[in-house]
Amino acid sequence: MKTRILALMLLVSVSPAFAASSAPLPRLIDLGATKCIPCKQMIPVLAALKGEYAGQLEVVFIDVWENNAAGKPYGIRLIPTQVFVDAAGKELYRHEGYWSKEAIVAKFKELGVTLTPPPASEDGKAT
Repeated sequence: MKTRILALMLLVSVSPAFAASSAPLPRLIDLGATKCIPCKQMIPVLAALKGEYAGQLEVVFIDVWENNAAGKPYGIRLIPTQVFVDAAGKELYRHEGYWSKEAIVAKFKELGVTLTPPPASEDGKAT
């Protein structure tokens, strides 16, 4: 489990590399903690979003138990909290608690951010 959490932290961590993208992208900021059960359930969701929508969406994870100061600007009440941000940096929406990948993609669409799903392989699964 620790390896999986470390892999997520490396996969969707807050780092200068995120700020150095060539064009601004919409962002999903997940504020949580690696030791919170609903937050742990978000790990595969965040990893899937990051992989499937690379180049279309930035996925950022902030561990507010490890880095309390990083979470303060968001004024969160509970974790996990997902903050939907447009490419200009404006907060569009926020959700508290676990949320599925499908629900997140649908909410982005509702907010006017269209994410193109990855092409399906011959077996019908996304590649």
